[in-house]
Amino acid sequence: MTDKTDNPTTTNAGIRVESDEYSLTVGRDGPILLQDHYLLEKMAQFNRERVPERVVHAKGGGAFGEFEVTADVSDYTCAAVFQPGCKTEVLARFSTVAGELGSPDTWRDPRGFALKFYTTEGNYDMVGNNTPIFFVRDPIKFQDFISSQKRRADTHLRDHDMQWDFWTLSPESAHQVTWLMGDRGLPKSWRHMNGYSSHTYMWINGEGKRFWVKYHFKTDQGIEFYTQQDGDKMASIDTDIHIRDLYEHIADGDYPSWSLQVQIMPYEDARDYRFNPFDLTKVWPHGDYPLMDVGKLTLNRNPDNYHTDIELAAFEPSNLVPGIGPSPDKMLLGRLFSYPDTHRYRIGPNYMDLPVNRPKNAARHSYSKDGPMRYQNPGDPVYAPNSYGGPSAQTPDFIAAWDVDGDMARAAASLHAEDDDFGQAGTLVRDVLDDAARQRLVDNIAGHLLNGVSEKVLQRAFDYWRQVDPGLGDRVERAVRDGQTG
Repeated sequence: MTDKTDNPTTTNAGIRVESDEYSLTVGRDGPILLQDHYLLEKMAQFNRERVPERVVHAKGGGAFGEFEVTADVSDYTCAAVFQPGCKTEVLARFSTVAGELGSPDTWRDPRGFALKFYTTEGNYDMVGNNTPIFFVRDPIKFQDFISSQKRRADTHLRDHDMQWDFWTLSPESAHQVTWLMGDRGLPKSWRHMNGYSSHTYMWINGEGKRFWVKYHFKTDQGIEFYTQQDGDKMASIDTDIHIRDLYEHIADGDYPSWSLQVQIMPYEDARDYRFNPFDLTKVWPHGDYPLMDVGKLTLNRNPDNYHTDIELAAFEPSNLVPGIGPSPDKMLLGRLFSYPDTHRYRIGPNYMDLPVNRPKNAARHSYSKDGPMRYQNPGDPVYAPNSYGGPSAQTPDFIAAWDVDGDMARAAASLHAEDDDFGQAGTLVRDVLDDAARQRLVDNIAGHLLNGVSEKVLQRAFDYWRQVDPGLGDRVERAVRDGQTG
């Protein structure tokens, strides 16, 4: 038996506790006394253990690892993290989008793919998904999209009718919904899916030359997925199968890895490229801009504590290091504000003081001070500019900016030659999927539509899929009508 005096229980203030088992009472069976500080501390702490869950991407898990650059892309970016031979510690978090904490890992849903690189120039965050596109292209619609995927106000149930109502009234969603209803909407594990930046970013090289870039993290384990039937079965067997799978493989030394490749577009190409290169509902065909090797991401260390390492981890696309900048992608620009704002609400204004969020390999000199849970202030002087030796900003050699002109407007981006909402989704169906995958796509769509979708929305859904591909739309309608009468 362990001698308790070797490891005594204490209060949060480090004061030894008299008992782990008995509250302080008047007599053995008398009332509990208010001065039992340890009892009150335990109850009050327990009542406050949970931080608010993420509004989106609430259910997830992750691990630590390393990113190693194995190719030379220094002609395109001067970012230290992407220089030849550089090795950088990384935190990865994977997640579902719509499900809340406790929801099954195997619901049909996009998966989040968020990375935090602890670089020598500060933390660089890349917040993407397992799909290269998204449902909407303007952030003013994002909140409505998420609301349509969550729970109804009256029944508090998720509702396929309101999902399809939103999708069919938002034709730009067609490309992503095609991905979602296909095989990759149900990955077998996080190890068996790709990750994408989805957004277009800017890279700047050492001479100040600008490029547009998209990131593709290709799984080295290969793409594997569940059928809808297998996913539904797994949801009842093990709701945490993806969290468990990642943890157990890393614990066993079977470290998952992804190969990073990028597409590079010369800065000048964007203006008259056949698709709007900043439209989050579009991809750049690889025939136009081939994939280039960059390096390898390997996850090799499980979190020591899920709450402090994963739940309190704050990823934000506004964390951009020198040599990397945003693009005119409207959704990206909206996220630059939205992500830090939600962290300040969910975790608190000093969330960047938490160990998992602090820069590990770069010095931090900030004038931020005070506020709840602030445990370290910068000290005087607490303002800039000052004449007392405080930190001062340094103008960078090159600023991540792009050319802008035009009047203020609330309007769609100017059309490029082949811009439309259904073309790329149709190409995916006809030219990428094989016959078996197309049949699974029809089955998945029909099964989803047969789950409480009203007739008026069904009619729009059939037309929606006919615009993606006429044959696909006809097959979906036949499958739904057969299911209604079967």
